Amino acid sequence: MSTLKEKVVVIPIDIFETAESKEDLEDWLLSQNADFITKMREARRDDLRNSGKNWETIKKELCIK
Repeated sequence: MSTLKEKVVVIPIDIFETAESKEDLEDWLLSQNADFITKMREARRDDLRNSGKNWETIKKELCIK
């Protein structure tokens, strides 16, 4: 017996039919995610205050070369 639960994503047919790529669908899904929108607004506020992290710092924290 599997412990994983299936998750269903509902995408309106007009969004699905007019999307030109998988990325368009991903963009729409992100636009519906309240947590993502909140984080993006916080990032924008930080950017406007010049209090955000620079790319080099983020890459170092995430161990990205």
